[in-house]
Amino acid sequence: MAATNPASKKYKSKWFRVAVEGATTDKRKIERSWLEQAAKNFNQNTYGARVWLEHFRSILPDSPFKAYGDITAVKTEEVDIAGQKKLALFAQIEPTDDLIAMNKAKQKIYTSIEIDDSFADSGQAYIVGLAVTDSPASLGTDVLAFSAQKPDSSPFKDRHYSATSMFTEALEAELEFDEVIESDNKVIGLFNRVMDAIGKSKEVPVKDDAHFSELTDAVEALASHAKEQGEAFTAGQTKLDALNTAHEKLAGEFSALVKRLGETEDHSQHPRPLATGGDGAQLSTF
Repeated sequence: MAATNPASKKYKSKWFRVAVEGATTDKRKIERSWLEQAAKNFNQNTYGARVWLEHFRSILPDSPFKAYGDITAVKTEEVDIAGQKKLALFAQIEPTDDLIAMNKAKQKIYTSIEIDDSFADSGQAYIVGLAVTDSPASLGTDVLAFSAQKPDSSPFKDRHYSATSMFTEALEAELEFDEVIESDNKVIGLFNRVMDAIGKSKEVPVKDDAHFSELTDAVEALASHAKEQGEAFTAGQTKLDALNTAHEKLAGEFSALVKRLGETEDHSQHPRPLATGGDGAQLSTF
């Protein structure tokens, strides 16, 4: 197998808390049911929630406000805060290299989720984004103070995903990343082992966008090979059974022939002379 290419490494964060039922930055209350719905409804195929810098979304791929990763999973757990049991939302993310470097430099260590309490007019809550920030006070204090004036005048108004979305208070996040190895190494390793097993060795590059298709081909080849081997075994077994039957028949016929020959008189041999006494007289056969 080809050597591992460091550029192909992927990482996934450990679970970390991103929200707790209660206050938001615009003085709305996060309902417990919203967090439960967000955890139940989240699916990357439904809507891919990305990681943003300070809730900004740039249209330029090389902007400082580009996306810094993706949320891959969310779940809820009960937590104890100041002696009170509250429901919290936890997330896992797949970061970009830039986010990993930023986190190692102790930058943007707080997170704030973007939650829509009626996603796509469904009446159900959904997590639509996650922001990393270094300003929990501005998110948690300035906007709360501002909200006492006009909600429509929020300084974050232009950053919201939709009119029904809101930002949660920023929480300090302990982001720890583990390397993800299953897709690039295990799948390709399985493919190569399958191809080797059926005598069709084929080297696949470690980073190959088509390796899942290659794996499918390998599985199909393995299934076809197994079918061919099964048919060959069945045909061979049938032939072996026929040979065994023929052997048993011949063995039986041979045994019968030997027995018959043993019981048949050989007329080419002279009969044994009659036994006589000592004076040459013939002994009676009676």
